Amino acid sequence: MADTKREIERKYESDDATLPDLTRVPGVASVHGRGVTHLDATYHDTADQRLAASSITLRRRTGGADAGWHLKFPVAPGVRDEIRAPLSDTLPDELAALVRSRVRDRELRPVVRLRSDRDVRHLLDDQDQLLAEISVDTVHAERLTGGGGEARWTEIEVELADDGDPAFLDKVEKRLRKAGVRPSSSSSKLARALAETQTARTAGSSTQEAAACPPPATAPEAAPRHKHRPRPDGTPVTAGDHVLAYVRAQRDALVELDPAVRQDVPDAVHRMRVATRRLRSTFRSFRAVLDRAATDPVAADLKWLAAELGKDRDQEVLAERLTHALGRLPADQVTGPVAERLAAWSEARHKGAHHELVAILDSRRHLTLLDTLDGLLSDPPLRKKAAARPDKVLAKAVRKDFGKLAGLVEHALELPPGTERDTALHEARKKSKRTRYAAEAAVPALGEPAEEAVKDMKSLQGLLGDHQDSVMARRTLRELAAVAHAAGESDFTYGVLHAGEAHRARATEEALPEAWSSISRAFPF
Repeated sequence: MADTKREIERKYESDDATLPDLTRVPGVASVHGRGVTHLDATYHDTADQRLAASSITLRRRTGGADAGWHLKFPVAPGVRDEIRAPLSDTLPDELAALVRSRVRDRELRPVVRLRSDRDVRHLLDDQDQLLAEISVDTVHAERLTGGGGEARWTEIEVELADDGDPAFLDKVEKRLRKAGVRPSSSSSKLARALAETQTARTAGSSTQEAAACPPPATAPEAAPRHKHRPRPDGTPVTAGDHVLAYVRAQRDALVELDPAVRQDVPDAVHRMRVATRRLRSTFRSFRAVLDRAATDPVAADLKWLAAELGKDRDQEVLAERLTHALGRLPADQVTGPVAERLAAWSEARHKGAHHELVAILDSRRHLTLLDTLDGLLSDPPLRKKAAARPDKVLAKAVRKDFGKLAGLVEHALELPPGTERDTALHEARKKSKRTRYAAEAAVPALGEPAEEAVKDMKSLQGLLGDHQDSVMARRTLRELAAVAHAAGESDFTYGVLHAGEAHRARATEEALPEAWSSISRAFPF
C-alpha cells in the first residue's frame, strides 16, 4: 500500500560543500550527525521523457530508511508530494496508474542511475525536536540510455521536518548564503543528471547518437502550425492563439488532475469535470475558429467523460447538501435513523462510483481522448477566422452564446412552476456555463468586459445551480423515504427536508426575474 508525504526542501551547491556552523541559525539549539548512508536509485521514464517534462520523478531506491519506490509530483517551488510504495522488483501497479495520464501506452524504463553518499545532520531545537534535516550528497549519475554518459557533483539539501514552519528554511538559507552556499540551478537531482549526462555524452558522440536520446520535451505537442503564432514569450496574438491557449489549459487540467481523482482527493472529480465542460463549450462557442468536423468527435468523447465523472460528483454534492440540511433541523423534527441511512447511502454510492471512475480513466477510450487532444493542439484544425483579430471574433462568440442564453431564461420565466419549468431552468443553467467559459477564453484578449461577463455568468450559474440541486435533492429524498418506509422506519423527516428544498426552489424562482433583468441590462457584449 502506498502512502503520501508532503516534502518541503531546498537544494544548494557550493565550491567545497562545507557546512557552516548551523547552531547560529535562529531556533537551532544543536546539530546531531546521523552518519553517512549509501543510496542507490534508478529513475524510470519514457523514451521521450514525459515524466521529466512534467517535473515528475519515479524511482526505485535502496539504502536509507525509506527504501522502496518513490513517485514525486510538484506542488510548488521546493514543495513536492512523495508517494511511496514498498520495495519490489517491478513497478507497483498503484504507482503506474498515477502516471498513466502522462505515460499512456508508452513503456517506462530505467533512464538514470544515481548513487549517492549522504552525510546527514539533524537540526534540533532546545526541546530536541527536529526542525529540519540537512545533508551533503556526493552524487554519481549514470545515464542508462542512448549510449550512456556520467556526471558527478556534490549538493546540499535541506528538508523541513514534518509539520514544520516553512519560514525556518529562510533562516537556514540566510546562514548558508553568508557562508558562500548558493541555491542549486537544478530543481532536482534527476533534472541535473539528465542535463549533465546529456551534455557530457553529446560532447563525445556523433549527432546521430545524440538524437537517439533526446532531452525532455517541454510539452506533449509541438507549436501550432498556423501562420500567426504566439509571440516568443508565449503571448497569444490571433483569435486562434487565444482559443488554443484555453484548450491547452483544459487539456493540461485533465492530465494533471488524473492522479488526484484516482486518489479520491476532495474536489478533484469536480475540477476534472469542469475541464471537460470547458473544452466542449470552447469547441461549440468558437466554431468560427476551430473546424467542427475535427472537434465534434472529440466533444462527443468529452461528453461521455463528463457523464462518467458526474456519477460520482453529483452524488457528492447531494450528500453534502442533504447532510447540511439535516444538521439544521430541530431535534424534534428528526425521527428515525435518518443520518445513518443518509451516510450509508452516500458511502455505498461513492465507493461504487469511484471504482467505476478509475476504470474509466484506465480505459482505451479515455487514453485515446487524451492522445487526440494532444494531436489537435499539435496540428489544430483552424478556420480562416483563426487568423483574425481576437477582439472581434471572441466578442462575437460571447455575444452569440449570451443571446441563446437570454432566449432560454425568458422562456423558462414564462412557464408556470413545475417539471417543465425545472427542465427549462436546467437548460438555461447549462447555457450560462457555456457563455461563462467563452468569456473566460476571451479575458486575455478583451480584459475587463470579459471579466465582467464571467462574473455575471457565475452569479447566474450559482442561482440556477442551486435550483437544479434542489430538484435533484427532492428526487433523492423521495427515493430515501420510500426505502425507509419499506424498512418500517418513519419517513417524516424526509418529508420535512423535501418541504425545505421546495421552499428553496421557490425562493430561487422568485429571485430570478430581478437577477436576470440586472444581468441582461449590464451585460458588456
